[in-house]
Amino acid sequence: MFVTISVVLMAIVAVLAAVSAVALVAKVCGGSFRKFFMKGLWALLLPPAVMLYGMIVERNIYNVKRLEITSDKLPASFDGYRVVHISDIHLRSFRTRYNSLSHAVAQINALDPDIVLFTGDLVTAEPSEMDSLETILAGLHASDGVYSVLGNHDYCIYNRWPSDSVRQEAVKEVIRRQEAMGWKMLMNSSVSLVRGADTVSVAGVENISQTSYFPSYGDLDSAMSGARGAFKILMSHDPSHWKKATEQYPDIDLTLSGHTHAMQFTVFGWSPSSFIFDEYMGLYFMDSGRSISSVHRHKVVQDAANMLYVNIGLGETAIPARLGGARPEITLITLRSSGAVSNR
Repeated sequence: MFVTISVVLMAIVAVLAAVSAVALVAKVCGGSFRKFFMKGLWALLLPPAVMLYGMIVERNIYNVKRLEITSDKLPASFDGYRVVHISDIHLRSFRTRYNSLSHAVAQINALDPDIVLFTGDLVTAEPSEMDSLETILAGLHASDGVYSVLGNHDYCIYNRWPSDSVRQEAVKEVIRRQEAMGWKMLMNSSVSLVRGADTVSVAGVENISQTSYFPSYGDLDSAMSGARGAFKILMSHDPSHWKKATEQYPDIDLTLSGHTHAMQFTVFGWSPSSFIFDEYMGLYFMDSGRSISSVHRHKVVQDAANMLYVNIGLGETAIPARLGGARPEITLITLRSSGAVSNR
């Protein structure tokens, strides 16, 4: 944080120098120095001021989004089942923000989740980012446990290693330390959630991306091989995998993803992520072969097939700030059974 503030202060000094130079030129040309200086100052100081606000304030205000999904495939015994979806913690961005991460964990626990699903990118580059922070994350509680998949950053590819074998050991350490926190890793595998005679399946696939820039280690066939529940949830870090996944397995009812961060910047629901990702934040469903975003229109969704939810993450990469509506996100998804709802 000290380095970040220093950079911002240096930028402000540079802005003042630039504005003064322009104002002096204006005065030489017969204009008012004070008038040009003040106008230029406001115009040039606003962007760094907004950035500083995003660094100090916005990134520490957690946005708890609540969504209710009703499905005729969900067994009545799971009616009201509470899923908390989190993603992209990027622990490097919390190295000096222990209290902020503790606050996020407390907010999640206060939602009284039945299950917590984390869709990848726990670290940014290396397992040492977990030092002193894993004890905080170990405090997450849910009656059916905390489950996790790997994101592209969890493969530690954004660091210089002596060899690829050393990098692979780093990945194993990321996995081991998550398991030591009590998190259950879904490595191209699934788990069955049971209520009486009813089952809901949660499958987790390693990262699969539609671009070669990001690593793809996922095996969807293996992940889905044991998923025999009446209602199926897929955890897949990169939302670009969603369409192919549901084409291959049309019985996937809900896919949970992260990855995009909405580029940590949104304005009235729009993000520059839209130039890169077809699906970049919120809820989507398929209609006539194309994805439709419904998150800005509905908080309650009924009987939509092959849904996708993209969580914009808790942490940051590159720029340690969040701006506009892109505050760090905790998503509470309450599942409703159509049969149970109609009988009320």
